[in-house]
Amino acid sequence: MAAGILALGFVGAPALRAWSPQQEDQVLLPNQSAAKAKQVLQQAIEALGGNAYLNVHDVTCVGHLGQFDHSGAVTGYEKFIDFSIPPDKDRNENLPKRNIIQVFNGSQGWELDRGGISDAPATDLADFQDDIRKDLDNILRQRIHEPGMIFRYAGPDIVDREPAEWVELVDRENRTIRIAFNSSTHLPIREEVQTRDPKTQMKSSEVDYFSNYHPIAGVQTPFQVARDRNGMMIYQVFFDKCEYNTNLSDSLFTKASLDDRWQRVKKHRYKDEKKPQKKDKDQDKDHTASIPNDAP
Repeated sequence: MAAGILALGFVGAPALRAWSPQQEDQVLLPNQSAAKAKQVLQQAIEALGGNAYLNVHDVTCVGHLGQFDHSGAVTGYEKFIDFSIPPDKDRNENLPKRNIIQVFNGSQGWELDRGGISDAPATDLADFQDDIRKDLDNILRQRIHEPGMIFRYAGPDIVDREPAEWVELVDRENRTIRIAFNSSTHLPIREEVQTRDPKTQMKSSEVDYFSNYHPIAGVQTPFQVARDRNGMMIYQVFFDKCEYNTNLSDSLFTKASLDDRWQRVKKHRYKDEKKPQKKDKDQDKDHTASIPNDAP
């Protein structure tokens, strides 16, 4: 995500003093910058719910997903239900039919569609693994404790017309993660992840936007999430409902669970296909009964 164009001052400075994030590195020594970054992260964790946020075991959300192509045109808009056990178990189903399902479980994944069950494409698995490492909740709950993680305080800014503070993290894979937190609420409002393709050495930037927070079971939850990649919108998600810690079973994230679902989907589809045929037979029967006995 891109930082705001103009930043206004920092703690202890005049309110209208012009400021840029680069100046903070001149003010704070590396250990001071790291300490300030960790302080901002801790404030965010507390704002998100503290222990309630850190102790989330599973999440179930219902919402709508809008997807966009390279021109910005909407390519799909659908209702879904998503089940997850952070950080690496996820199951997404279309609503209301629930006959298109994608399941990821660590390094494995499967898909159910109208043709049956298949292994998730390698590219989808790679994207899922990458998303785990970039996932904001995973970063705040787990990854900030990883050995070798570098922390920097990147200073105050104006983000989405709101005063904010940026924190920058660099992980062992040289992935740069920048997170903007609202200065008043301390809630995350943007996450920017910059990577470099190992083959082409081209930089890529992915920006997630978080807004419309609601408290659910003591956890502040963004009901609107959007992502763009290199300046182009990829998707928008609007959540209708979320629940935490409903004791989701690990078995929900297995191929066997899709096998069971496929049997029900296939049986239901067979019944639907038989109904028109039965109706046609009934119509033929009625038509035959209406023919006079003396018809040629």
